[in-house]
Amino acid sequence: MPEQLKIKLSIANRVYPLTINPSQEEGLRKATKKIEAMIGQFEQNYSVRDKQDVLAMCALQFAAQVEQKSIDKEYVNEEVQEKLNALNELLNQHI
Repeated sequence: MPEQLKIKLSIANRVYPLTINPSQEEGLRKATKKIEAMIGQFEQNYSVRDKQDVLAMCALQFAAQVEQKSIDKEYVNEEVQEKLNALNELLNQHI
């Protein structure tokens, strides 16, 4: 088992100590930067007083992105499957 790493991440002026695998550090730090940037955008563009509201909007934004990627991937998979089926039919006709 790899050595665990203790890090601290700051999100919305709160520090979160975490114990993680070293391979997770880069992703967590990048995610933290994206969250902080999104918090800044929401606070700049909307009159939001409560950090909880801003964090909820960030969570919604990220969840929507994940869901949209899943939907897009499903669509691409269906399209690829249809093309494979068509190719398979052509091959079967010529065999």
